[in-house]
Amino acid sequence: MRITLLAGVWTLLFVIEHAEASAWQSSVASHQTVLTKYCVTCHNEKLRTAGLLLDKADIDHPADNPEIWEKVIRKLRTREMPPARMPRPDDATYESVAKYLESALDQAAAARPNPGRPTVYRLNRSQYGNSIRDLFDLEIDTASLLPADDSGYGFDNIGDVLTVSPMLLEKYLSAAATISRLAVGDRSISPTSADYQIRPDTVQTERETVDLPVGSRGGIAIRHYFPLDAEYVVKIRLQRGKDGTTIVGGSEQRQLDIRLDGARLKLFAVGGDNISDEGLEVRAAVKAGPHLVAATFLKDTVKPEGIPDTTTTQAFFEGVGDVSIAGPYSAHGPGDTPSRRKIFVCRPSGPKDEETCATKIITNVARRAYRRPIKADEIAALFAPYKATRNNGTGGSFEDGIRMALQRILVSPYFLFRVESDPAGMAAGAAYRVSDIELASRLSLFLWSSIPDDDLLNVAERGKLKEPAVLEQQVKRMLADSRANTLVSNFVNQWLYLRNMESVLPDPAAFPGFDENLRAALAKETDLFFESMFREDRSILDMLRADYSFLNERLARHYGISGIQGSEFRRVSLTDEARKGLLGKGSILTVTSYPNRTSPTMRGKWLLENLLGSPPPPPPPNVPSLKEDQEIKGLTMRKRMELHQANPACSSCHARMDPLGYALENFDGLGRSRENIDSVGILPDGTTVNGPVGLRNILLSKKDQFIITLTERLLTYALERGVEPFDMPAIRNIVRNAAPNDYRWSSLIMGVVNSVPFQMRRAR
Repeated sequence: MRITLLAGVWTLLFVIEHAEASAWQSSVASHQTVLTKYCVTCHNEKLRTAGLLLDKADIDHPADNPEIWEKVIRKLRTREMPPARMPRPDDATYESVAKYLESALDQAAAARPNPGRPTVYRLNRSQYGNSIRDLFDLEIDTASLLPADDSGYGFDNIGDVLTVSPMLLEKYLSAAATISRLAVGDRSISPTSADYQIRPDTVQTERETVDLPVGSRGGIAIRHYFPLDAEYVVKIRLQRGKDGTTIVGGSEQRQLDIRLDGARLKLFAVGGDNISDEGLEVRAAVKAGPHLVAATFLKDTVKPEGIPDTTTTQAFFEGVGDVSIAGPYSAHGPGDTPSRRKIFVCRPSGPKDEETCATKIITNVARRAYRRPIKADEIAALFAPYKATRNNGTGGSFEDGIRMALQRILVSPYFLFRVESDPAGMAAGAAYRVSDIELASRLSLFLWSSIPDDDLLNVAERGKLKEPAVLEQQVKRMLADSRANTLVSNFVNQWLYLRNMESVLPDPAAFPGFDENLRAALAKETDLFFESMFREDRSILDMLRADYSFLNERLARHYGISGIQGSEFRRVSLTDEARKGLLGKGSILTVTSYPNRTSPTMRGKWLLENLLGSPPPPPPPNVPSLKEDQEIKGLTMRKRMELHQANPACSSCHARMDPLGYALENFDGLGRSRENIDSVGILPDGTTVNGPVGLRNILLSKKDQFIITLTERLLTYALERGVEPFDMPAIRNIVRNAAPNDYRWSSLIMGVVNSVPFQMRRAR
């Protein structure tokens, strides 16, 4: 009986296995039939269309060639292929083939993880500055110390492009000397002058920031670091007109208020019969450390804050052009600064205690800077410049010695680079999990663009960071920290091209209302919008559909929204459907326009690249852009685009880009609403896109593409390298795991942190 039962079980298992194998072969055969029918016609060895040869590709074993099959998956998911004019399968067939390929590739990736090739990662300029801030409690202007970084894959933190030139090495040496002197406080610092300029076309009729006193207008608030307890000179230069020499305003006498940390230093009378900025300077004793310097005019009216003052126009009012702060003069000493308190964790009671205290200080700073425990030989090497300074016969002080040791730390490769080492005996090419210490650096650079803090480093040193509950707790803690705002300034603003707001130059003839106040307001709106997305842990789909934004009076007036007064930004509910979400943000609409007009092509290309992950190929060589000659000057944008698309070399890509861009034609080149505009586009598959609302609905209907695209960009930024075909299984896994939580930012970020490429490394 038992033997009969076992025989029956084995027979059943054989039948099931045979049936599964037959079903698998049948499935593979049907997918091959689809490829042969719809794809191989163009993608074969003879035609080599787009360099993709599917007649030779083995669909039975997709994992043998993920480069080909990931490309096929993308084309299937976006419905780009076959072309609209060719026979196309139904949606069920698209889905079936894509799912088969994804499943095969994902299973192979799970069996043999590939975290990507190892490379060396240098701190970029932003990461360097943030690290100095967190290391020494010292804010520095990195742009004045280091050159801008190159970008790759849309970001300036990509390891392969962050090379090191001889000039950059010189800059690092100079920056280390400057920073160590500022942090420690060097009594021998010579007087220097720092200049803070206001963009010349800034309109200064309202209070500019909460850092300026209530009842003020225009001006600037500066957070300046004073290196010593000493006297400093604050000098004001008034705003000039377009000729660069004539002082704006001056018809009546005004009051210019100079303040330090909110306390008035001096009140100047400016203007009248002979307006001049000669003598607009004040000398004051200032304690070492960071202080707020303000230069602003007192308002001439008594209207409360936020009530519009129709009597103020730029033509009749002076403005602050720039502020210079010079010093130190008559220095008394380094003072008691946040930097010194952070550095000097001990003080020697006498000569016999100096080396012990110096070792403690140097070890403490080096541990944070190198982002790991310090070895004995490294401490000895860092101690050498301290000893040399103390024993060189010139009377170098204890603090001078510490300064030289800090300078050595700041030029060490272990500070400037993210160094990861393979474990001993690891076979070349083998994939392994990085150490907790290395994971901590990856995590802090991803979420903060900075070094780990003590909390994160302590957990990593105890070997607890990889524990799932501990890692999740650390990620949540770090996202709640204000330093996580770098995800907006460094990730979002590069991903969506919003950094370009700093450099856009709208044509004054086409957009006479554009000024620096509007530039700043447009940028501030999207910064606050995305900060709220992260802070409130909203779904990433809310980027497209959110019914709120952040406005001040200047921006509300630009958008035609009433009831918003004052220079302060506040959260505002949006009733205009076209304004909701990302597509209604003026900054996006400005950076995707030409200086003198909108561009459906630029906007469509931006949407395809950044939201749908389906970038068009580069334009063919020698194809002219839209003409601006008199023959077509009176034509509508659509008619001009149709003339351009008549070129066969242009039509296929423009058929994808332009309909998406047409849907945003309700917004001009600065994002203002406009009526009586044809904003209807027809996609290659025949779908009609009607205006911004219709476009938003199309994007939400393609949410899978949007989510995958955002995840690719987020992983690129986190890994500091481009995404490769072998990363796609990890990306799909991140998206699958985020789905139950409605694709909230925290779930995507946690998915990235838990992913194979983030937690693993391949041995050299």
